[in-house]
Amino acid sequence: MERKQIEAERLRLMVFKSALELGNKIDTHLLKMYNLDKNKYTFILPIKEDFFEDGHLKVEIGSTVRGKNVFALTDVGNYSLTYNMHGFDNHTSPNDLMAELKDGIGACDMHAGQINVVMPLLYDGRQHRRNTRECLSCGAMLHELDSIPSVRSFITFDAHDQGVEHAVHKMEFDNFYPTNEILSDFIKDVDKEKLKNLVFVAPDNGATGRRNVYLNSFASPYIHREAGSFVKQRDYNHLVDGKYPVIAHDYCGNEKLDGFTAIVSDDMISSGGSMFDTVVELKKRGVKHVYIFVTYALFTRGIDKFDEFYADGLIDGVYTTNLSYIPPEYKKRPWLHVSDCSKLVAQVIYNIHNDLSISEILRDKSKPIKMLEKKFANKE
Repeated sequence: MERKQIEAERLRLMVFKSALELGNKIDTHLLKMYNLDKNKYTFILPIKEDFFEDGHLKVEIGSTVRGKNVFALTDVGNYSLTYNMHGFDNHTSPNDLMAELKDGIGACDMHAGQINVVMPLLYDGRQHRRNTRECLSCGAMLHELDSIPSVRSFITFDAHDQGVEHAVHKMEFDNFYPTNEILSDFIKDVDKEKLKNLVFVAPDNGATGRRNVYLNSFASPYIHREAGSFVKQRDYNHLVDGKYPVIAHDYCGNEKLDGFTAIVSDDMISSGGSMFDTVVELKKRGVKHVYIFVTYALFTRGIDKFDEFYADGLIDGVYTTNLSYIPPEYKKRPWLHVSDCSKLVAQVIYNIHNDLSISEILRDKSKPIKMLEKKFANKE
């Protein structure tokens, strides 16, 4: 048996319902990489996920994992799944899906050769540093998984703060970015006139690193680039919905942005409040077009205000990924562009499973510049 066939036989995907749509796409890409017929073969393990009426859950594996290299894929941001508890219909929370992941790992019962956790949206990723008397929930989760002997690696995408990796000492921790996927779709969609004068904006200090990545991804002689950022002033005398309210946004950068296209980048949209304030301030400075780039569009308060901003010409589009759940009806909005990252995840899984280097996947940022050169040279 060829080595490739042997490695294919050893690979299994434990795809939870929370990530089933993404998992099926990953499976399709992996089957192509191994030259296997999708009508006859799948890497996805048959599993049963049951919630009992008292709220407890059970994960049961339907086939052997003995000696297999298992990649467990979960989306802790998927709130669309429901279960009945004491007669009430409940939507799954990150805590429910985290418990489910641990139950799935436990179901392997040490028989799996290795277990690799693929959690694109990091559980409690924003609870990464201690400001008051509070638990470092993200680090605690990683530390718990790190203590399980069979767990080899943890794979996430665009962690809010990669410093959480300091909570682990045994398993590998790899943090990937979907920059190329988002920018590829954006460059294909947008005409050249909108790209000639760009300002890259960080909505707060924490987003400056991501802003700089996007800024440098457009290092083309055809494009004039500016950089800007906002500093939030907060009212620390009042706590509203668990947050100190923002009372002002101070802009740092060129104030004269007439006719520019703005790219506002961050790791996620939660309620969208900061993004709305940022967009309004940019429009005051003469920005003509505004695009928002985020890895995770959570829309915790719905999308009505995004609809309003689009209808009023305040935003031109939001670019995000399918790494976490977005309701199907939201995807129909003309302003929302969802980049498919399944091939990226499949490549990560393939390389790790086959003990290949992941350096190129982590560091390659050349694709956008190459696409821009073709676009401006009319070679596309």
